[in-house]
Amino acid sequence: MTPATHRSGSRPLPEDFERIFNENHALVYRVAYRITGTSEDAEDALQTLFLRLLHREVLPDIDRNPKAYLHRAAVNISLDIVKQRARSVSTANIEEHVKEDGSQPERLPAFRIQEWLRDALAELSPKLAEIFVLRHIEGYENSEIAELLGTSRGTVAVLLFRARARLKKSIRKRLGENL
Repeated sequence: MTPATHRSGSRPLPEDFERIFNENHALVYRVAYRITGTSEDAEDALQTLFLRLLHREVLPDIDRNPKAYLHRAAVNISLDIVKQRARSVSTANIEEHVKEDGSQPERLPAFRIQEWLRDALAELSPKLAEIFVLRHIEGYENSEIAELLGTSRGTVAVLLFRARARLKKSIRKRLGENL
């Protein structure tokens, strides 16, 4: 064990945080930005994650697979930020995008669809949201997700199916009709 490393089960040394931060801050920011959609929220997620690690008495099992741990933590913190935002700011009014006869316009603004997707992701369980983000936003294959999360490809496939079904239902609810 080098002097800059910590023993499992003990408070990590400052050098550990610097190394972990330097090696992974870009990953955490990217993940947070893709989920939250704003640089300010992504920076908040980045700061929150590393401050939480700094204040822990015992570091979680981050040495085994730091990328996987930090990715999961970034997803969860980002989803919490999206949930808080949804509670504090009313979502855009759908009626402004629905024609007087009740039909849906041909195209909704992309930013509105992104807002709806973020809100719908925030309604999912953290595990379903994480798997959906890994697959459809981060671009990982099912086998890579299974390896990151320590599960099987079959489990990932089932959870992705459930996540997509719940997201579809949520978007349909927001649109007030069947897609």
